[in-house]
Amino acid sequence: MASPFAGLDHVQVAAPPGCEAEARHFYGELLGLEEIAKPESLAASGGVWFACGAQELHVGIAEDSAPAARAHPGLRVKDTATLDELAERLRAAGARVEPDDRLPGHRRFYTRDPFGNRLELLARA
Repeated sequence: MASPFAGLDHVQVAAPPGCEAEARHFYGELLGLEEIAKPESLAASGGVWFACGAQELHVGIAEDSAPAARAHPGLRVKDTATLDELAERLRAAGARVEPDDRLPGHRRFYTRDPFGNRLELLARA
């Protein structure tokens, strides 16, 4: 049976109420993702949405926000030079950058957003 899916539309990470300024700084300024407007029907629930290539990354509000221990979005960057630039930008901002060389044909690292959510950034080597 052929897959009925056209692709991945978005991933959502959880964050506490009032997180929007920190989310905009981390995802928008540090990572360089473009903020996109939430539909008016969803805007009142808070949070921030970002474009990530053809997909979206949503920072959603959860009163009992708790980051998952291993679950994470993998954000592919255009090349290894960009990956290195992002790693340096994150380190300079005080974020932990954890390189991982276990995926053949790729360079990657893990970091955490201000809310404790794990993120993987990777590029083809």
